[in-house]
Amino acid sequence: MSYADSPNLGRQHRITEHHLQRLAYVYIRQSTPKQVLHNQESQLNQYQLVRRAENLGWKQERVRVIDADQGTSARESKSRNGFQELVAEVSLGHVGIIFGYEVSRLARNNGDWYHLLDLSAVFGTLIADCDGVYDPRLYNDRLLLGLKGTMSEAELHLLRQRLDAGRMSQVRRGEYRQLLPTGLVRLPDGTVIKDPDDQVRHVMELIFVRFDELGSCRKVLSWLRGENILLPRRQTAGLHKGELLWKPPSYSVIYKILSNPTYAGAFAYGRRQLDPTKHIPGRPSTGRLRKPIGEWVHLQQDVYPAYISWEQYLANQERLRQNAMRFNQRTQRAQGAAGKGAALLQGLATCGVCGCIMRSAYKHTPRYFCNGLTKRFAEDSCMSLHAPSID
Repeated sequence: MSYADSPNLGRQHRITEHHLQRLAYVYIRQSTPKQVLHNQESQLNQYQLVRRAENLGWKQERVRVIDADQGTSARESKSRNGFQELVAEVSLGHVGIIFGYEVSRLARNNGDWYHLLDLSAVFGTLIADCDGVYDPRLYNDRLLLGLKGTMSEAELHLLRQRLDAGRMSQVRRGEYRQLLPTGLVRLPDGTVIKDPDDQVRHVMELIFVRFDELGSCRKVLSWLRGENILLPRRQTAGLHKGELLWKPPSYSVIYKILSNPTYAGAFAYGRRQLDPTKHIPGRPSTGRLRKPIGEWVHLQQDVYPAYISWEQYLANQERLRQNAMRFNQRTQRAQGAAGKGAALLQGLATCGVCGCIMRSAYKHTPRYFCNGLTKRFAEDSCMSLHAPSID
């Protein structure tokens, strides 16, 4: 007897005609895109819940499948549109029963899980998994569902704890394979060497030499642009993964090169650490803030071939910090004019060349202007437009 054909011992006590008159929702989810592509058996088992709903009395046209959250973690609900749709349907009283292969498919977070249980209890919605059918209004069922939710959250915590412990063990031994910046290459046996391309090495060395001479990222950028020098970039992901591309220099790229301790031969882990208060749900890369050297999780020198010494790296960081302080002193000496004026689109007009928000200037007549390319690439200003004509 297959899973979908298995009898449900609690059907005669919990499933009523009232439930059958409403919809049956089957919620299907796998945690990662890799699982969606390669773990087909899990998908098959979850889709078989449709047949189980029909066996329990729901007509085929009254069974709904929600599989919009494939490849999405259940740690939070804000990034799961399918789960939010399910909660909305329950709160509208449209759902007679929710099918999930197990509790972890529905939620890995007690806040989301108990919110769903509370709504289900209010609107009389049943919850079914591979073990049986439960009524959240009944004490014993609610207790068992609560325990399953707690175990699901604890399981995710333990999995994360084991992964983090294994990673930190590699970090402490200096064996953790972090992505290498352009200019360094890892051989198949794990050995890290300087890029075998002479031109790549020459350009990377040139950036550090010119910064030592000129003293600021902006001046290095202007010099590179004046000499028509492109910067190398070995793509680590995307369409051109593994290829060496040559791109126009930009302020941000130069700053990242000068700030990266890997070029000083150091293995550094934890330069950017997660601040939960800054994290935006659905955007995994948000909320990570740069930390000073003293707060890095692990730092080990003389691990990689170095373009500069560690002392030179520290001196560069101090110079960058002083440059930033002088810039703040110049720009924050006065508050400046309040954001009011005759230009109607101040703060709203967007440059069609670089995509930056255009600034407003009030001299003889208001103007919208943009110098985004000047700041980032040391190029000429994008545009300057007569504000009254546009308004």
